This record gives sequence, structure tokens and C-alpha cells, in this order.
Amino acid sequence: MTLAHFPGRDPFRIAAWQAPRFMRGWLSDDSSLTARIRARCGHFSLQVVSQGKGRVMPDERAALGVAHPGDLWIREVLLIADGVPVVYARSLVPTTSIPAAWHLLHGLGGRPLANVLFNDPRVRRSPLEAARLDARDSRWHHAARATCRADLPALWARRSAFRRNGFPLLITEIFLPGIGMLTP
Repeated sequence: MTLAHFPGRDPFRIAAWQAPRFMRGWLSDDSSLTARIRARCGHFSLQVVSQGKGRVMPDERAALGVAHPGDLWIREVLLIADGVPVVYARSLVPTTSIPAAWHLLHGLGGRPLANVLFNDPRVRRSPLEAARLDARDSRWHHAARATCRADLPALWARRSAFRRNGFPLLITEIFLPGIGMLTP
């Protein structure tokens, strides 16, 4: 089933069990995705695709709990296993939250965000949401540009909001075709 993105409609409202069997674990495991990928490959790396202020989709703004329009801080990265991009990740935070709770994001560079999220007892995570994104969704296009592949199929994704001292950070992880090489 392919979900279209319509204004006001959130594609992240389907259950992970609707995904193919090999994807279900990736979509529903709420531990560190970075750690899970590292455990299944010989060499892990992270490539920062972009970082800075930008506009986001209405469903992302709603998931963050941000009602006002305007720019948010966006960090886009590729998670790479044994030289193959396996996940395109997109992190969003209101710029007003950066000085208050997420100031450490500016100094991450090529380090995974998981190092911060899963080692800080002040960070709380919302339940995971799953979606299947295709060319009708701008996040699919971001993943295609990041991987230099215009021929990507529909991609499974998951997202959740993290809160540190009450300030939100939304992470969307889009699984690229290479993730299949890490699935037992």
C-alpha cells in the first residue's frame, strides 16, 4: 500500500506490521538504530548531507508540537554500512529549543545523534510511527538527492519525537534499499 501525502494528512499513521516481514524489526525496534546497524556491519560511517535552517512539512510541525510557521533547524545525514548508504535520517528542532536544550546539536559534526539521545537520562522518546514514502512526498526526494538516485522505490520510514527538558526534537529515519543487506 502506498500512502500519498495530502495537505493536512500525516503519512506516519500506519502500523509497522503492514511492512514486509524483513522491515518490521527495523521499524519497531525503539533502541538505537545506529547501534543496530553497527552490530550488523564491518564498518559504519555517517555522512552529513546538510545542516541549517529550513522549512518543514505540516505533519512534521504537528509531530513536533510547533504551531507557528517559520524555519526550523534541520540536520540530514546518511548512515552508511560497509560503504553502502542504508538510512537517510532527518532531525528537526525548533530554533528556539537549540539554546535551551539541544545546543549540543551544532557541535555534532559527523558523530551520530544517537550518542546524545540514548545516553542522556533527561531525554524521553515518543512511540515510533511508521510510513511508506514515495515520490509524492518531499522526504523521498530528499533521500533520492542524498543518495544521487532518482530510481528509488517507495521507502519505509519511521519517526519519533525526543524531548529533553520538555523541548522537542523530531527524527525521521528512511530506510534505503541497502538496508536489506543487514537483515538476517
